[in-house]
Amino acid sequence: MSGAALGLEIVFVFFLALFLLHRYGDFKKQHRLVIIATLLAWYLCFLIVFILPLDVSTTIYNRCKLAVNSSPAESNGSYVTLAPSKQKCFKPWSYIPNGIMPIFWRVVYWTSQFLTWILLPFMQSYARSGGFSITGKIKTALIENAIYYGTYLLIFGAFLIYVAVNPNFNLQWNQLQTIGIAAANTWGLFLLVLLLGYGLVEIPRSHWNGAKRGYLLMKTYFKAAKLMTEKADAEENLEDIMEEVRKVSESIKYNHPLRKCVDTILKKCPTEYQERMGRNMDDYEDFDERQNSYPSEKSLVKLHKQVIYSVQRHRRTQVQWQILLEQAFYLEDVAKNETSATRQFVHTFHSQEPENKIIQYFYTPTVEWYWECLLRPWFYRVLAVVLAMFSVIVVWSECTFFSTKPVLSLFAVFIQLAEKTYNYIYIEMACFLTIFFLSICVYSTVFRIRVFNYYYLASHHQTDAYSLLFSGMLFCRLTPPLCLNFLGLTHMDATISHKNAQPTAYTSIMGSMRVLSFIADGFYIYYPMLVVILCIATYFSLGTRCLNLLGFQQFMGDSEMTSDLIDEGKELIRREKRKRQRQEEGENRRREWKERYGNRDDSTRNRVVHTDQKESSFSETNSNRPLSKYTRSNGRTERDRIELLQDAEPLDFNADSINDDPLESDSGR
Repeated sequence: MSGAALGLEIVFVFFLALFLLHRYGDFKKQHRLVIIATLLAWYLCFLIVFILPLDVSTTIYNRCKLAVNSSPAESNGSYVTLAPSKQKCFKPWSYIPNGIMPIFWRVVYWTSQFLTWILLPFMQSYARSGGFSITGKIKTALIENAIYYGTYLLIFGAFLIYVAVNPNFNLQWNQLQTIGIAAANTWGLFLLVLLLGYGLVEIPRSHWNGAKRGYLLMKTYFKAAKLMTEKADAEENLEDIMEEVRKVSESIKYNHPLRKCVDTILKKCPTEYQERMGRNMDDYEDFDERQNSYPSEKSLVKLHKQVIYSVQRHRRTQVQWQILLEQAFYLEDVAKNETSATRQFVHTFHSQEPENKIIQYFYTPTVEWYWECLLRPWFYRVLAVVLAMFSVIVVWSECTFFSTKPVLSLFAVFIQLAEKTYNYIYIEMACFLTIFFLSICVYSTVFRIRVFNYYYLASHHQTDAYSLLFSGMLFCRLTPPLCLNFLGLTHMDATISHKNAQPTAYTSIMGSMRVLSFIADGFYIYYPMLVVILCIATYFSLGTRCLNLLGFQQFMGDSEMTSDLIDEGKELIRREKRKRQRQEEGENRRREWKERYGNRDDSTRNRVVHTDQKESSFSETNSNRPLSKYTRSNGRTERDRIELLQDAEPLDFNADSINDDPLESDSGR
């Protein structure tokens, strides 16, 4: 089993990152380089989280083996001689041979740092550029990142000059490397504590509120009102941009030098706008540079960038609106089925996507009713309590992990108890659950936050390239300080435990933080305590209240604006529900027509054609005979067909007052 666990986790994490990227990105429409770069960034960050527990168990085994092979008299003071139970070390099933982990961590860490500080920022500017050629996009990306890269080079150059001039500093290359790592981790830790303080409170609270059906339904109505406003704004913005594209397309004719740029812009427009602009084209007219003023290439680049952004935003709001409607309809169905006496879940609308037969076989309406109406609320409550207990343990450990005598960090206590008995399975599970919970709190906040319309991770393949790359940058900057914080909580970091024990392979790659004592003994220890203040602020929703005061509508139960938006969203959902019911009734009428008259359709058509032929031949000889004699037999059938196929949509109606079967009464006909 040597190294097998490492290989299995490498493969598993790859498919996990691929699954998440497929959920948020669009493999068919987005550029391959964007997909590959984002996948690599997510994959490396998830890989660090999953592999680090194996590094901890391997380090504990190496410490035990070193203690058994060395006596106190032979110890040179480099390592602390431990007292293993029965003086025997058991090799863990996930043991990784010596020499593999240092190389592995070095490749993973420096690749992620290259992505987050150099490649991904450049690709962000490249993806948002409106250039029409690769050279033009690269030029735009270099110009936009000149200030970004120049700032870092200026700071680094000033630091090198200061070190070279000051005789008190005699830094070597390894120490300069450690200083660079410390600077990157300090920036990441600053952002990490902010995100962690929000996630430690919001994740348990969201699961607790998930058990409240009324709460979820009201919040869905609130989201519907906000999304409708954003949807209308996106449609209006798209109309304005398409109007500009139409004017440019009409002014620049087929033989103009910039016509290729206009054709590139037209390809990015929706299909209906392309067809509309194509019908209005008069390509036979030649352009006259002396009479007309034509837009420049720079203005076309700007227009191209606006078209890409507006089309992406319009498509995203349309898809999100449909998803929100399905969610609202489902929550309303749950509220109706809670009082059902039959204990079978009944849906108002059938699913538009074909369901899996295996799921249909096991997940019957009865099972669905028991899960949705009875078991799921209690499951969410229990899960919320467990997550809240984890959050309390994390907050306590963040405030006390610097204490080594006595050990107050609960995670360090758990690991040290397992280390005495060398229970590697327990060690790996405890480490995995700890770092996994920390990662969920941080990464879920990254997926939830939204910076206006510039950064927004939208599911169902609606995330743009800029947001995907930005998320990869955040993951690569947050994961290394997150792992160092985890090692500090468990006292596996020698900087925190103040022991001369053998460090983990991950810590050895980071280097000794003693080079910068004010960071190792100050910032890394006392700054994480701010998570207490952030948790309190999140619990009382101080950030939400501040945004609400600034004019950004947030869901707050005691706000008058929230109540108005809930009523507006409820009316929007009711209107869409009536529209969906009218569509289904029309489909039912068409289906019933096919079932009742579909078999006679061909024979009726042939009989009508034969009758028409007889009429034409007979009318030549006897024009005084009425034509109705030959068509009366099919008159009622044709009238029924016309009425059943007619789908006139009224302005409004009460769905309960309409007859379910439109074919029951013939009096109206």
